[in-house]
Amino acid sequence: MSDDDAAEAANGESTADSDDTSTSGGTVPVGVKLGSTRTVIALPDSHGTENRIIRTLTCMATYEDALTGEEKVLYGEEAAREYPDRVEYMLRSGLPEDKDRAEMTKTFFEALIEANDIPANSGVVYAIPTIDNPAGLENLKSVIEDSSIGLSLMESYPESLCGSIPAFGDDLEAIDEIFISVNMGSTNLEASAYRRGEQLAPFTTGAVTGNEVDRMIANYVEEETQGRVNIDTQTAREYKEEHADFLDFEPFTDIIQQPGGGTHEFTIERSVMDAVDEYLDDAVDELANTFLPELANEHMKVYQLALDRPIVLTGGMACIPGIVEEFEARLSEELNRDVEATAADKPDEAPTVGAQRIAARLVENS
Repeated sequence: MSDDDAAEAANGESTADSDDTSTSGGTVPVGVKLGSTRTVIALPDSHGTENRIIRTLTCMATYEDALTGEEKVLYGEEAAREYPDRVEYMLRSGLPEDKDRAEMTKTFFEALIEANDIPANSGVVYAIPTIDNPAGLENLKSVIEDSSIGLSLMESYPESLCGSIPAFGDDLEAIDEIFISVNMGSTNLEASAYRRGEQLAPFTTGAVTGNEVDRMIANYVEEETQGRVNIDTQTAREYKEEHADFLDFEPFTDIIQQPGGGTHEFTIERSVMDAVDEYLDDAVDELANTFLPELANEHMKVYQLALDRPIVLTGGMACIPGIVEEFEARLSEELNRDVEATAADKPDEAPTVGAQRIAARLVENS
């Protein structure tokens, strides 16, 4: 994503979505995902006919007003760009790990709510990661409960369920299905089976993550350039998001400033795709050899029925062009049976859109 695109997203540019955004008694249905890399909010636009999607990096920086001495807050892309030396990513592990991180997340979230005029009179559904971390989940709960929105209704649903909803259609068809969802996130690889909305055999591992791909890309760039180029993980993430492509990857060039003056132009041919290729192999291995055997052992009939349906991929890594087809082929080979996979048009926004659809239904029925 370019800086201009990111700025437009952070300012709340709406994207077309055919959701039913009807409200009840003036209550606005809102979907929220407080993600480790990005936070996404979905709510009806001013016409109530499409969703307004707000996207921003989940980070903040504080600074002192030069005239008044007052502490001010910057968040998202602006904070990362202007204060890279002290910007804070509060949810790097997927949850606020301690009280200080929880307080920072509250400050960030309130700044985002205020800047984008998210109404207090709203019914809010949060897409929550499946992580076995009671303390972190309790900290996230405090962030949610202390926010200034959701005064009419506040609920949370598993992120992988919310992210699967847009992949099945324009309504809430996924709630009536039996299927497997795989969330390819920045901080965890998650998988769950769902039986008519009931989550079964939830699986989470921090060994296969989008963040690790970023670190691998940074290391591989150094190796590929024989040590002449060192990039940080944020630059590596940008390389991944802009260039990774299983269908039609093309080598790309970049320019860095040399210490002592001058510039150095370099070309990346292997680093990005080597990293994402290893990620996909590891993800398929975890699913085929850990998650699916556990699911079969605990819920054999659900296992059999779910593998006859498309496996839904969500999360930021699922946005890489061609990864759905490549996942399908590699898992089919690993299992020695045909497997189908699918994803929403925008897998990284899908959990928020799904949460907003649930919120709209709950508001309608309240």
